[in-house]
Amino acid sequence: MREYKVVVLGSGGVGKSALTVKFVSGTFMEKYDPTIEDFYRKEIEVDHAPSVLEILDTAGTEQFASMRDLYIKNGQGFVVVYSITSVQTFQDIKTMREQIIRVKGFEKVPIILIGNKCDLEHQREVRHADGLALAQTWGCPFMEASAKNTHNVNEVFIEIVREMSTSPVKESGECCCTIL
Repeated sequence: MREYKVVVLGSGGVGKSALTVKFVSGTFMEKYDPTIEDFYRKEIEVDHAPSVLEILDTAGTEQFASMRDLYIKNGQGFVVVYSITSVQTFQDIKTMREQIIRVKGFEKVPIILIGNKCDLEHQREVRHADGLALAQTWGCPFMEASAKNTHNVNEVFIEIVREMSTSPVKESGECCCTIL
């Protein structure tokens, strides 16, 4: 059984924990409780292949941004989340992707871009087309989701497993330098 380390990134309040908890336990978190760091494990079958996901739900607030490099270094796949109700959170994710590329040291990192809270269409600030265009620029999948009504919640994690399993860069866990 393959094991994958997934890191969920995004600004505070975009619904990272709500998406993750909905996927892992099927329950929706009504009340916002800022996360520092939560770790979840779930078995999932994708394309007839059983896998175990180790999901790290990260802090979205700036006071914990310094921890992001460590999360990224240890992650194999990244669920990058913004809220469709906040253009600022959409802007914030651009620097997060740059940070992923910088820390990982290569461009083709398994990433999926998620526009969350699509049940709040009447509060939309970020057009679907803008999310799609950004994902095309990044060369990654994009979908809108809602933890509240379970729209695309499972699909988010199924798709990141597909991205990780087909990624040309496999992490060996070995050091990449030679001491002569």
